[in-house]
Amino acid sequence: MRWGDMAQRMRQSLGLSAISGMAIGHAENGGARVFHLCDCVLRAGVIGCRRLHSTLCVPHDRLSLMSDHALDPAALDQLFRTARTYNAFSGEIDDATLHQLYDLLKFGPTAANGSPARFLFIRSKEAKARLAPLLDDGNREKTLAAPVTVVVAHDLDFHEKLPVLFPHTDAKSWFEGPRENRQVPAFRNGSLQGAYLILAARALGLDTGPMSGFNNAGVDAEFFAGTQWKSNFLVNLGKGDPASIFPRSPRLPFDEACRIV
Repeated sequence: MRWGDMAQRMRQSLGLSAISGMAIGHAENGGARVFHLCDCVLRAGVIGCRRLHSTLCVPHDRLSLMSDHALDPAALDQLFRTARTYNAFSGEIDDATLHQLYDLLKFGPTAANGSPARFLFIRSKEAKARLAPLLDDGNREKTLAAPVTVVVAHDLDFHEKLPVLFPHTDAKSWFEGPRENRQVPAFRNGSLQGAYLILAARALGLDTGPMSGFNNAGVDAEFFAGTQWKSNFLVNLGKGDPASIFPRSPRLPFDEACRIV
């Protein structure tokens, strides 16, 4: 549908009588109603939403950070409230699912879109045999049995990709110099992307088991020799066995963990 046709239909359906930062519509009871043009494009007097799946205009009196765009309770449960860290897994994960997983997590924000995280998906028996001696004893059995183990790493030379990832300015020059100066931003943003991986996996219906407890230097030497990739943590993926989890541990309440100033 053309922008003009879309705008015309929207004006007809909402009764819009003005187009600017806000628009006045006619409510069902005959009174005026203000519509805030969220995430919309004003193009030569034409309103068009950038996202076809979202509501074209949100009524201003309903505009809130927790409004029509909030995920439903079931989705929040799957991502957070009932999601758990599993210690035993089954099932199989194909290449297409791993591609889909990355194609979700890559959209999470990082500083200057630097995207320093690098992900090694360990799935073959041969690769697991290489990983096995580098795992702590308590992590070995469950990791070798998992369909896939992800080594979440970061690239200390991530800045080399910035001319492509952040072309608006010469961001590469911000990170030139000794590699140790890039350790903090690489680790920070790579850790963020590891968290995005966990949420993306849960969104796709996979269970996760993130952990440390392995020889980082050994993993780097075994799998990342000749690169500047540095391992951070591991995430087991698959169908989690409910019998393998402990009762949920407490979390800090808001008043102990947060401040509003």
